[in-house]
Amino acid sequence: MKLTYLIAFIFFIFQASCQNNTHDDKEMIKKEHSNELIHESSPYLLQHAHNPVNWYPWGEKALEKAKRENKPLLISIGYSACHWCHVMEKESFENEEVAELMNENFVCIKVDREERPDVDHLYMNAVQLMTQHGGWPLNAFALPDGRPFFGGTYFPKEKWIAVLKQVADLYRNQYKRVDEYANQLLNGIAQLNLIEEGAAELISTGMTEKANKNLLKSMDATEGGLNTQNKFPMPVVYQYLLDYSQLSKNEAASEQLYLTLDKMAKGGIYDQLGGGFARYSTDKHWKAPHFEKMLYDNAQLVSLYSHAYQTSKNQLYKKVVYETVAFVQRELMSEEYGFYSALDADSEGEEGKFYVWTETEIDQILNNNSPLFKAYFQVGKKGLWEKDQNILLIRENLKTVANEFQMPEAEAYDQIQQSIQLMFDARSKRIRPGLDDKILCSWNALMLSGLLDAYNAFGDEDFLELAKRNAQFIQKNFIKGEKLYRNYKNGKSSITAFLDDYSILIQAFVKFYETTFNLTYLSQANKLIEYVMENFPDNKSDHFTFSNTKASELVAEHIEIGDHVIPSPNSIMAHNLFKLGKLMGRTDYLVKAKNMLLSVQNKMLDHPAYYANWFSLLINYQYPSYEMVFCGENALELRKEINQEYLPTVLIAGCVSEHDEISILENRFVKAKTLIYVCRDNACKMPVETIEEALKQLTNN
Repeated sequence: MKLTYLIAFIFFIFQASCQNNTHDDKEMIKKEHSNELIHESSPYLLQHAHNPVNWYPWGEKALEKAKRENKPLLISIGYSACHWCHVMEKESFENEEVAELMNENFVCIKVDREERPDVDHLYMNAVQLMTQHGGWPLNAFALPDGRPFFGGTYFPKEKWIAVLKQVADLYRNQYKRVDEYANQLLNGIAQLNLIEEGAAELISTGMTEKANKNLLKSMDATEGGLNTQNKFPMPVVYQYLLDYSQLSKNEAASEQLYLTLDKMAKGGIYDQLGGGFARYSTDKHWKAPHFEKMLYDNAQLVSLYSHAYQTSKNQLYKKVVYETVAFVQRELMSEEYGFYSALDADSEGEEGKFYVWTETEIDQILNNNSPLFKAYFQVGKKGLWEKDQNILLIRENLKTVANEFQMPEAEAYDQIQQSIQLMFDARSKRIRPGLDDKILCSWNALMLSGLLDAYNAFGDEDFLELAKRNAQFIQKNFIKGEKLYRNYKNGKSSITAFLDDYSILIQAFVKFYETTFNLTYLSQANKLIEYVMENFPDNKSDHFTFSNTKASELVAEHIEIGDHVIPSPNSIMAHNLFKLGKLMGRTDYLVKAKNMLLSVQNKMLDHPAYYANWFSLLINYQYPSYEMVFCGENALELRKEINQEYLPTVLIAGCVSEHDEISILENRFVKAKTLIYVCRDNACKMPVETIEEALKQLTNN
């Protein structure tokens, strides 16, 4: 693709957008105005339903209108918890002058990126190719057939007006040029999705160690996390560090993992009063968060801290899991046991207002207990944020603070816990951040896995009961025959699912089987994986397309390989194929999982954080990988006992009565006995009856 010409074209438009413009700012909105978004269920789209912009949701109606009227598409993409999305709406989309310009020259489409990640992927790829950066709000311009030709992220009002005029003029008067650039850009997007020929063999353990060194070099040895200015939790990276450190006994990896988990749990990114993590920290110290709370972050962090507890028995990690699950139940759970998507960063139009405190407020709430609380949570010190506002965080251990106040540590702990409850009660009376109450399949499946991991780590039946209820909700509302749906609200599911929905739900159902030995979940997982194999194949590689190839309406397909804040759906699918291949005796699944890994292997070494979930799969080939099968009336009791250990390369299966529906259970059940079989590739050692004996067989291999 001739990127030089493309960049010149973008610069031409951008330069025009920087010209001075003088316009009267008409802030008044006709409240009676409604657009096509009024019929949607997404809270983000509904926020824009009364803009004077004639917004349409993504779909045939808008695309046909653009073709009929020969107008370019203006595709604006965001999500409900996005701060700068709200800013651009207030500055531009609520302004009648700007809206008139948009309506006159474009067919305007609003997209909730969380509902339609397929649309977001396409136009984000386009904008990143053009500008070398991306973000939200994402504003892309496209031909009526959907081919993008220009775009950017947030535009201040005056610059946005200039861009609108310039793009409209280019479309009317230089269409041939626009069409040419659109074709070049589409070719560039296609290049992004090409999967190079994979390696012939899996890399050695030594190369894995080299990749681990590269990963540790990219991390902050003082504050934990990746060494970046803004710090994201990135649970997939730390999950790999946990797996690798357990198998390799690499102390540097282990230390970096626990440092990160400690710093996050004690930082401002964690809600010290109510539990749960914010989206990311705006500094290197995990202090000042961007205050929105997302379900997908908290779900994965419940899993991560549960696993870390199994390896360390650190009570801080247990506290984080219990408090985070309590937060999700309290603030993100529907009456039907589905989980909502997010809490906004803003309340009363101000970012973080719900979560921050002045010293005066704390003194009024806690009276004589205030000094100890303020010392422990660094109020007026490290916790000081903007003006006189404080973010609660922990920088000293409790013993140090107790000594400072000449108190026994246990007494100081009790007083702080009482103060936390008083502060939480006072905060509950504040105006709450906005709730994004759409329910997404993939994010609910992440939370389902989190609850199962918490149950396995702590043996608390409440976690398992909540997992069962959420699984029932998913089965009832997202699974329709052979198909899966992505969204749910007000009793309706309207968007067919994408690869992330399928892959993450399969993962959760396999985990449910491993936890309960209920074959219903395993059967459902296998049906879903067969549907994916049939409907999501990439005909140029061993991977899967993000959208159903038989139903996609976009001008370019997307194949997601790299892991981000959520592991890539292809890396999760490779894990699923590996596990189901072993459980179901499906050699074809195992071959495909390995081929998928081989195809990305050459990229993994240079960017280990971007391929962390692939590395978590790779270690199953480079370290001894086992199946542990429990069969007998007491199988579940023994299965619970093994949860005292964290075994990243051990696949669990079992039955409490005679079953031969799946390969791994055949001829395993013996009446009046409960036996444990330790196997590698379905070749088993002599069965044993105790966990101690089974663990010895693992270590003696």
